[in-house]
Amino acid sequence: MKPIPSLPLPPALRLLRIHHWIKSGFIAAPLFFSPDAVSVENIQRVGLGFLFWSLLASAIYILNDWRDRESDRQHPTKKNRPLAAGTVSPGFAFFIMLALVITAAIGSYCLSPAFAAFLLTYTIINLAYSLRLKHVAVIDVICIAMGFVLRVEAGAVLINIEPSAWIVIMTGLLALFLGFAKRRDDLVKDLSSEHRKSLDGYSRNFIDTTLAITLGAVLVSYLIYTTDPDVGERLRSQHLYYTAPFVIYGMLRYLQLTLVKERSGSPTVIVLTDPPILLSGVAWVLTFAWLIYS
Repeated sequence: MKPIPSLPLPPALRLLRIHHWIKSGFIAAPLFFSPDAVSVENIQRVGLGFLFWSLLASAIYILNDWRDRESDRQHPTKKNRPLAAGTVSPGFAFFIMLALVITAAIGSYCLSPAFAAFLLTYTIINLAYSLRLKHVAVIDVICIAMGFVLRVEAGAVLINIEPSAWIVIMTGLLALFLGFAKRRDDLVKDLSSEHRKSLDGYSRNFIDTTLAITLGAVLVSYLIYTTDPDVGERLRSQHLYYTAPFVIYGMLRYLQLTLVKERSGSPTVIVLTDPPILLSGVAWVLTFAWLIYS
């Protein structure tokens, strides 16, 4: 798999890591899985929520890059980040970060105080992660997974519904799987604990076992979800299991890239650049949408 080619963007825009905004798409999950809640107003609210969450996430990326700029210079790919490479000054980066935080805070509160509360919780967890928890094995990945779950919860509050337990469970498990795959990539690249202290708490055998456990849990959960009569009744289709092959293939393909190809550095890069995973994802979305909306 080839990495995403460097876009001819100014360093200040590269600092935002806009391609990582795809993670904020989990905010739209509750709306996608709730056909009765789909309306122009809710689509607009979710769209604004996506924007504000993404801006805040970019601010946190800047904070992490500022704190890690010295160690990033020793990393084979992170050394090209604007702060590590010196193409953006720390002072200017701080100004951008502050502007993003203010915009996200005011915009999210005006959109929904409850949504802003989830965004604040996400911020607190990420600050704790940046300052300390990213150095603690297992806890570091759990923090990442909590961020995805919070996105789902925040998306649900925007459209005034209660997210199903299935969505929350599968989101958390999927995020754990991707997070541990990322840690395995760090080990494959022989990064030392000087770059990431939590690596002292990981080994390939441990991570490979964890990947098998989380992958199995994700697939079993999804199969139960798609064959649950109550879910089928709520979504107006008893044939949701037709989407299972796309999920199974996509997950196994990711596992293949992780264990065989040993290319699991960035989940975002993989999703955006690996044709099999990209096609299986699109096929899953189209098939699921056809089943519940047609």
